[in-house]
Amino acid sequence: MNPRDVMNLAPVIPVLAFESVEQALEQSQALVAGGLPVLEITLRTACALDAIREVSNAIPDAVVGVGTVCNPRQLNESLEAGATFAVSPGATDALWQEAAATNTAMLAGTATISDVMRGMHYGFDAFKFFPAEINGGAAALKAFGGPLPDVAFCPTGGVKPGNLNEYLSLPNVLCAGGTWLTPKGATASEIETLARQAIELAKSGH
Repeated sequence: MNPRDVMNLAPVIPVLAFESVEQALEQSQALVAGGLPVLEITLRTACALDAIREVSNAIPDAVVGVGTVCNPRQLNESLEAGATFAVSPGATDALWQEAAATNTAMLAGTATISDVMRGMHYGFDAFKFFPAEINGGAAALKAFGGPLPDVAFCPTGGVKPGNLNEYLSLPNVLCAGGTWLTPKGATASEIETLARQAIELAKSGH
């Protein structure tokens, strides 16, 4: 898969930080059942690699990726665990080079035109825009579309149901990342409902 393949699978990519493998399996199944198969499991908790491995094996319909990748070692460990795409908060030359060398579908975090141009130098044309709201939100991405009409984005960071369609209405935004889909203490049924609501909300904006 390339980054755009991943971005076109669903309008929202849940950004996930699991405390246990059991939680990962339960919540991932709920999200997939609700229509959001693309899952970004972040390297923010100790069980992240195990969660990537187990969810990849147990839920065939899930497209499991890794988030919060900050260096080549983390990227390779995640790929070995079964991640099919990677997301980073930013990017170094070393990370760009490793992603290109491993043919990884990577959405590297960008916040400026210069960030994007550096990624384009390594052959990428799709990026995470992060943190989206702090860096100008939908207005900034609209402005990016002028000089960079062929570049696609997945805004993450401050994206919520209330502003989701401000982003998704832009031609250079293919999907958005969000943390609101797995609130603390939510049941699997509640998470599935939130996923379905996100799908319906995205449809209503198009």
